[in-house]
Amino acid sequence: MSNRFGGSYRNGAYGRPDDDYDSPPAPPQSSARRSPFEPGRFPSSGSSSASRRPRGNETNAERQISQVLEHIKSEWPSMIQNDCIPVSLALQLLDNSSVGRAHEYGNFKKTHQYLQDSLKGIVHEHHQGFNSSIGTFHKIQGSIQASQKRVRALKESLAASKNSLCTSDPELKKLYKSSQMYDEVLQTLNELEDLRTVPDQLEARISEKRFLTAVEVLQNALRKLRKPELDDIGALSDLRSYLANQETALMDILVEELHEHLYLKSPYCQERWQSLAKNQGAYTQNYSDSAAITPFHIVLDTLDLENPVTEDPSKNPEADTSWYIALLAESLNKLGRLESAVDTLNQRLPVELFSVVNETINDVDQRHPSSLRGGSSNSQGLHIYSSRETQMRADVIYDLLWTLYGKFEAIAEGHRVFHEAVKSLARREGAGNSSQLLGSFRELWNLYQNEIRSLLHNYVTTDADIYQSASSLRNGTVLDGNKVPQRESLFKFSEADQKSIEMTAEYEALDNIIKTAVPGLTSNSRKSQAVGKKPSLIGKEPRKSTIGGVLDSRNTPGSYKSLVEPSVFNMSLLLPPTLVFIQRLRAIVPPGTDLAASALTSFLDNFLVNVFQPQLDETLGKLSDSVLGEVDSFQQDTDWRLVARRPVFKGTTAFFAIVTAFCRMLGTIPHDQALSALIISQMMRYYERCSAWFKSLVSKAQDSNTVSHDLRFSAKLATTEGDIQATIQKLWTSDPFDRELIEKEVGLLIMRTNESPLGPSDVIQDRDVISSLCLLYTSMKWLSTKIIGLRHITRHNTDSSQPTMPKDQNRRWTLLNDPSKANGEQQGPVYLPMTQETVQSFDGIVSSYQELAGTVLLTLHMEIRCRIIQSLRVALSPETAPYVLGDREIKEPDPQILSLNAELIAYDETAVRFLRDREIAFVREGLGLLINSYLVSNALSTQPMNMRGCERMQLNILVLQQNLKNIEADVDLARAAKYYGLFEAGPDAIVEKAKRDKEREADESSTPEAEKFNYDELKALVELCYSVQLSDPERGVNAAAKRQMGEKILALSEYMWQT
Repeated sequence: MSNRFGGSYRNGAYGRPDDDYDSPPAPPQSSARRSPFEPGRFPSSGSSSASRRPRGNETNAERQISQVLEHIKSEWPSMIQNDCIPVSLALQLLDNSSVGRAHEYGNFKKTHQYLQDSLKGIVHEHHQGFNSSIGTFHKIQGSIQASQKRVRALKESLAASKNSLCTSDPELKKLYKSSQMYDEVLQTLNELEDLRTVPDQLEARISEKRFLTAVEVLQNALRKLRKPELDDIGALSDLRSYLANQETALMDILVEELHEHLYLKSPYCQERWQSLAKNQGAYTQNYSDSAAITPFHIVLDTLDLENPVTEDPSKNPEADTSWYIALLAESLNKLGRLESAVDTLNQRLPVELFSVVNETINDVDQRHPSSLRGGSSNSQGLHIYSSRETQMRADVIYDLLWTLYGKFEAIAEGHRVFHEAVKSLARREGAGNSSQLLGSFRELWNLYQNEIRSLLHNYVTTDADIYQSASSLRNGTVLDGNKVPQRESLFKFSEADQKSIEMTAEYEALDNIIKTAVPGLTSNSRKSQAVGKKPSLIGKEPRKSTIGGVLDSRNTPGSYKSLVEPSVFNMSLLLPPTLVFIQRLRAIVPPGTDLAASALTSFLDNFLVNVFQPQLDETLGKLSDSVLGEVDSFQQDTDWRLVARRPVFKGTTAFFAIVTAFCRMLGTIPHDQALSALIISQMMRYYERCSAWFKSLVSKAQDSNTVSHDLRFSAKLATTEGDIQATIQKLWTSDPFDRELIEKEVGLLIMRTNESPLGPSDVIQDRDVISSLCLLYTSMKWLSTKIIGLRHITRHNTDSSQPTMPKDQNRRWTLLNDPSKANGEQQGPVYLPMTQETVQSFDGIVSSYQELAGTVLLTLHMEIRCRIIQSLRVALSPETAPYVLGDREIKEPDPQILSLNAELIAYDETAVRFLRDREIAFVREGLGLLINSYLVSNALSTQPMNMRGCERMQLNILVLQQNLKNIEADVDLARAAKYYGLFEAGPDAIVEKAKRDKEREADESSTPEAEKFNYDELKALVELCYSVQLSDPERGVNAAAKRQMGEKILALSEYMWQT
C-alpha cells in the first residue's frame, strides 16, 4: 500500500511530506510540521484499550484501522455519535464562512481515503478466510435444500398411508375382536391365579407380622373380586366369603396385637417397664439387668410419623414396640378399621388396666412372703418406722407401687405413641384432629385415677366397724371391755369348687353373657379361631382369665388384695411414688389434649380432704383412745432408757410415737392446717387425760362408796392460788434456794395446818401414788420438751377445714419430687408444720404440759411436808403418844416416829429414782427446818409432859435427826433438842435464859440460832413445865402450879419486853 499511495500523498495538495502509512512514523522534527496521521497526533482515549496495552500481535492492517479510528475519534468526534447527522456535517464542510468548516474539507477527504485503504488492507489479509466461509455457506445451503426435498417426500407418503388406512377390511375387524377377547380371558386367568395364592400369602404375611403387606394383599384381592367380569364366576364365592371373614379376623388380630403391646402382654414390652420400675426403686431381684433406659421424648423424636410407615422384612417388627404400634395403627387405617379399633380400645381399657393391677399384686405377693411383711402391729396400732417389720412393709408397698407405676408409665407411653400415630394419619389424610380418635388420653387418666384412688383406699382407710387394737383382738374385747365377736368372711370366690358341675355351668353362662355384651373381654378366642394357622409367639404366656382373676383377687372390703395392713401412716409410703409417677406422666400427656396439668393432682386434693383427713382424724382418735385406755398406759415404760433420761409413762412414749409418725407423714404430703389441727387436738386430749389422772391420784376417798372430789391437802395447796403457792413457786425459780422463802413457807404451812389439822385422808398413804406422780412429772417434762422440738412455722396457710377457703386452691404438690422421700429414706428432723395462728394453740398446749408438770412438782414438794406435819401431829398428840411416863428408862422412840422415818426414806428413794437433781433438792430442802419449827411451835400439843416424856421427845428428835442426815445435807435439829433441854432444866432455867439473852442483846453480842426462842415459845415451854401439876385433879396442887407459872411468865415477860 505504501507503493500505491506513497507518491500522491507526498507530492499532493496537502503539503505534508514524509507521511507514511506502511510503517510507524519517525519521530517528528522540531522544524517540520506534524502529520495528522502520526501516532503522536492521535489523542489517547480513556475507553481505548490500545492506549493501555501493547499491540505486539496486531497486523499492519489492524494497526492502521485502529489508528484511523483513533483519528476519527479525536478529529471528527461527531461522526461516532449515535445521533450523528451527516447532512449537518456536509453543510458545515461546504460553508466557506468564518463559522463553516470548508477549510477542513481536504482533511476530511484524506481521512476518508485513509479509512478506505485500511479496509482494503483488512480484506487483503483475510481473503482466504472469507473464501472458505463462502464455500461453507454454500454447503450448508445445499444440505438445507436436500432436507426440504426429503420432508416433502415423507409428507406425500403419510398422505398415501392415510388414504390406505381409511379403507375398511372385515377380516381384520374379526381378528381384532378375537384378539381382544383372548386378552381378556388371559387377564382373567392371571387374576384367578393371583387370587388362588392370596390365602397362602395372607397367612404368611400375618404369621410374619408384616401386617401392612397383609392388608395390601387383602385389599387388592377384594378389589379384584369386586370387578364385574368376575361376578358370574361361581367358584369364587368361597374365596369371597373367606376374604370377607379374613378382613374381620385381620382387624381382630391387629387389635389384639395392639393390646399385646399397649398393655405389656408381649415379652418384647417387659424390658421397658422393668427398667422404669427398676430405676425408681422396685424390687429388682427377679428383674434382669438391662441397658440404660432411653428417655421417652427421644423415643418420640426418633419416630418418623410424618411419612407412611414402611416394613423392613430383615428385622423383627416387635423388637421396637413404639414402631410396631405405629405400624399397627397404619395397618388399621389402611384397612379402614381405625375408628372401630379405637372404640374397642376404649371399651377394653378398664378391664385391661384392672388385669394389669391384679397381676402386679399377685406377682408382688409371691415375691414377698406374708410372714416377712411386718403384718403385725403393736397394741396402739402404730407402725414404728425404724422397726424391721415396718421396713419390710415399706419394701412391699414400694415394690408394688414402683412396679405398678412402671407398667402404668409404659402403658401411657404406648398410648402416646398410638395417639401420635393416629394424629399423623389424620393430618396426612386431611381429616383434622378428630376428638373421637384422639380423646382416649382423658379416659386413660380417669382410669389411672380410679386405680390409684383404689390403692390409696386399700392401704390407708380401714373399716371403722371392725377397728380393734392388737390386745383387744387377742382378748376378744374392745376398749370399753365389752365382748365383740370377730367378723368372719361368709363367702369367698376363691374358696368355691370351680370344678363342680354347678360352678362350671354358671361360669359358662356368665362367660357367654360377657362375650355378648363386651366382645374380647374374657379371652383371646376370637383371634385363634379367625386364623387357624397363626402360630403362637414363643415366650408369650397368656394372662390369667380376667374374670377368674377378679374372682380370685377380690378381697373384702377393697377391690384388690391388700398385701399389708391398711393404716393412715402408710400415706407417707404411698404418696411419694404416686407423685413421682404423676410428674413423669406430665411429660407423656400430649400437649394438645384438654387434660390440664393441674387436673393430674386434683383427685389427690379430693382424696386428702374427703377421705384421708376424716380417716386420719378417726385413726388418731382411736390411737389416742388405745393409748389412754390401756391398763398400763400410766405405768412405767420398761424401755424408757431408749428414749429418755428419766423414767416416763408407757403411754407417753406411745403417744409421742404417734405424734412423731404423724409429723413424719405430714412431711410427705402437701401441708394443710386442718391436718396439723388434728394432732394438736389430740395433744389437748392427752393433756386432759393426764390432768384427770393427776386429779384421780390426789383425790380423797377413792375406795369409799361416796365419791368425793376433794383433793389431798398438798394438791390443794399446789393448785389453789395463795401465799403458800406463790412462795413455793418463787422458791422453785430461785437459784440457789432462798433461805428466807423456805422459812416463810414453813411458817405459813405450820400456821395453815394448825388452823386446819391434817387427818390421814389429807396425805397420800400409797407409795405407788407417789411413784405415779413422779412419773407424771417426768413424763410431762419429757413430752413438753419433745413436742417443742416439733415446732415449725410454715408459710403455707392452706386450711381445708375453713369453708371460706377456695376449693380450687393450689396445693404444694412438690416433693415432693425429692428422691429421698420417693425412695422411703426418711432421715433427718421431724417437724409439725404450723402457721402463725395454729402455733398459738400449740404453744398453749406446751404451756399446759409445763404447768401440769409444775403443779405435780409442787404437789410432791408439799406432800412430804404434809406427811411430816401429819405424822408429827400424831406423834405429839397425848391421845396416841402420852408424854407422862413412869420411871422406866426410855430406850425406843415412838412408833409414829419410826414410821415417819420409814416413809421419809421411801419417799426420798422414790424421788431419787424418778427425778433430776434439782427436783430432788427442791423436795428435800427445808425438811429439817420444818421439823425443828413444828416441834418447837407445837410443844403445847404434848401436854402434860414429865421428865420421862421429855426424854422420849429428845430420843424422837435424835432419831429424826439421824434419819434426816440421809436425806437432807447438813440437817441439824439442835434447836428442838435445846428447846426441850430447857424443859429438863426447869422453869427457873428458862427465865434465866431469857435474862441472859437480854444481857447479850444489851451487850450487842449475838445468840446462836439454835438457842434463839421468842416469848411465845418460852411461855409455852413454861406452861409445859407446869402441865403435869395443872392436870392434877387436886385443887391445891393445881392452884399452886398456876401461881408459880404466873410468876415465871411475869418474870419472863419482863426480860422479853412483853406485857
